[in-house]
Amino acid sequence: MISERQPRQGAQAIRRALSVLRLLAAGRDTGVPLSEVVKATALSRPTVHRIVHVLIEEGIVERNAAGRYAIGGQVGELALARPSRSPLLVAAEPHLARASEVLGDTLFLTVRTGLDTLSVARRIGAYPIQVLSIEVGARRPLGVSSAGVAILAALPATEARKIVATNAVRFEPYRTTPAVVLARIQAARRRGYGIADVGLVQGTKSISVWIKNPDGAPVAAITLSAIRNRLGPRREADVADTLLATARAVEMEMAG
Repeated sequence: MISERQPRQGAQAIRRALSVLRLLAAGRDTGVPLSEVVKATALSRPTVHRIVHVLIEEGIVERNAAGRYAIGGQVGELALARPSRSPLLVAAEPHLARASEVLGDTLFLTVRTGLDTLSVARRIGAYPIQVLSIEVGARRPLGVSSAGVAILAALPATEARKIVATNAVRFEPYRTTPAVVLARIQAARRRGYGIADVGLVQGTKSISVWIKNPDGAPVAAITLSAIRNRLGPRREADVADTLLATARAVEMEMAG
């Protein structure tokens, strides 16, 4: 009995540490207070404190002058072990460049990583007013952005609802709720793509389409963000068609 329990306990400890790391990654250089990590993970404060303390000892986490916790320098060093770009990025880049040239607005490539979305690429268009609301490296809970909604819409309904419920407490800083997110997911399924009528910046609007891997699982999304008067009903449909065609081209590229 003891030998069976220990591996399970070890796996649980690793999963808890990873959940803490993902939350800290969302805080980027600013960091995240311990209380927020406790609230978002539903772990006890002593457990979170113990995990963070070990990660600090290993150089994976740092505590800044404001008393907040952030990803440490050792993570960047570990990332150097894999300098090559992901197959998704390699497949997507030429298609993103082409779509950005055609549409003229900023395009973002966002991937799913666990319960989060991570912005991994950005293409700035030629239109004089560009929306640069999302930086490469920005991490957010799945469901907050139009990209996250699009990815969730492409998942089985049961799995999407489970993710939304798990992320519920993390939605509060973004001024949204599970009910709102679920409604947006349903609308994206009906429409075939996700829309954020109010983007991360006031006066902007975003359209997102999902990308599936060869196994059929949604792994990423392409998002166009623009000022609202650039995305009226007629152009919205044209932009959505271009983004959908781009996503299908990326999928075909990944399938070889």
